[in-house]
Amino acid sequence: MRVALLGVGLIGGSIGLAARQRLGAHVVGWNRTPAALDTALACGAIDEAATSLDELAGADIAIASVSVDALADAVRDLCDRLPAAVVTDVGSTKQALVGAVDRTHFIGGHPLAGAESTGVAHARADLFLGATWYLTPSQRTPGVLYERLAHFVAGLGAVPTAIGAADHDRLMAAVSHLPHVVANLLVAQVAEALGGETLPATGPSFRDATRVAGANPALWEQIYRANRTALGIQIDELVDRLREVRQLLEDGDLAAWQERSARQRAALLEVARDGGPAREIRVPVPNRPGVVAQVALALGRAGINITDMSLAPEADNRTGVVALWVQPADARRAIELISGLGYPAA
Repeated sequence: MRVALLGVGLIGGSIGLAARQRLGAHVVGWNRTPAALDTALACGAIDEAATSLDELAGADIAIASVSVDALADAVRDLCDRLPAAVVTDVGSTKQALVGAVDRTHFIGGHPLAGAESTGVAHARADLFLGATWYLTPSQRTPGVLYERLAHFVAGLGAVPTAIGAADHDRLMAAVSHLPHVVANLLVAQVAEALGGETLPATGPSFRDATRVAGANPALWEQIYRANRTALGIQIDELVDRLREVRQLLEDGDLAAWQERSARQRAALLEVARDGGPAREIRVPVPNRPGVVAQVALALGRAGINITDMSLAPEADNRTGVVALWVQPADARRAIELISGLGYPAA
């Protein structure tokens, strides 16, 4: 397997390390800063440093790991140069990018992994172990390309999870981008309340709630703007909820409100228990673009992870069988969802 990295930083370097160590891949990297390539070679993140994008030719998988505002151009460039590769990215917003890149061999991606330190010098081969890695196939995505990318992501130790681009951005606005906004506002609120005084001794609440305040300003400016529509909706809804709490302070049941929050948090953060060995589901399907994406997205929307998959075309190449593996507890629901799409599943 030949992997091309356009951008070798923390995420790109960690992909390279994991691909080389776990999959035996040959990794070629390009970076606009030559010093980063020297570091990537020294730490084993890449096998080969490319001096031009032409040297990425022949890749099976190409990954753009550059700044959010440069992703669209980078992905289009990779798609044009590598028509036989599956091209993906690691950006934290998806809808605008997917809309800007009209290529069937591009599948948007977003690994939910990172670290406090940036740069390839801090890359780790274990960064993605157990991490959700969102993939955004479209109805035009060839099944063989989605299978190739999903296997690659799983090989890095992550959990490939299909999701629609708009659903991804709405989810990230709620669970990632809004918390960063709130952390910034809490810091500003306390700083103004103290009026320049030294922060008194506090419990962990303020420290925990503001841990991400001010994180990487250049990066987060790009993230906020790229996801401004979905984030704006979340901010408006939060303002409404704050007004509701303000009213509760006057005449509401604050204990019930607090208890409800405790229950909701427990449900949201509940760790999934091991359901035992995966259950195989076999799905006869017509051999046409978008079928695999349709099935994967339907299961992803229902919260059912595909732990592995394989494609087996029939001899006439008009039909085939998609084999999916899911947790046993999800098998019946998965079969019902797939059958509802018009494909017999068993």
